[in-house]
Amino acid sequence: MRKPAVVVVVLVCLGTLGGGAFAVAAQESPDEGAPERSIVITNDGGGLASVALPGDTFAVSYRNSLYGTIAEERYTVLPDGSFRLDQIAADQLAVLEEYYGVPGAPTAAAPSDRRNFVVDPDPAHPAVFTDLSLAATDLGERTLHLPGTAPVPLWALVDDDQPFILLDIKETP
Repeated sequence: MRKPAVVVVVLVCLGTLGGGAFAVAAQESPDEGAPERSIVITNDGGGLASVALPGDTFAVSYRNSLYGTIAEERYTVLPDGSFRLDQIAADQLAVLEEYYGVPGAPTAAAPSDRRNFVVDPDPAHPAVFTDLSLAATDLGERTLHLPGTAPVPLWALVDDDQPFILLDIKETP
């Protein structure tokens, strides 16, 4: 069961992120007529949160259950609203080489990166999604990362007995 103190902090944080992220999107938008988009987070119980997407990239990090270290999947939003896995990053090299088993060799991440190593996903098996179902458990600590905003702890939005969430890209009216 989630802790009440965490829920209060998350709700305050999401309200702040929503307003701040929209301001960033409005200031940095290269196309004045381009629609703004949000990542909508839902589960079987309904809507959990909606976070403005300030650009066309986002990432989801989690604690890998096998290795116990943080891994991150990085996505690019496509013009039709779907999104493609474009990079995988991790704190531990073995997560990329063994757990993901991608054909390319991981490289050291840039000094400014959140993770230590990066690799491209398998080009023979492109991963494109219209929505993404995730288990957002306390153990995995799945977290949504958006450019220019504070991380959104997805695991804090759900109860332990219903940890599954769905991420979807929606145009903001």
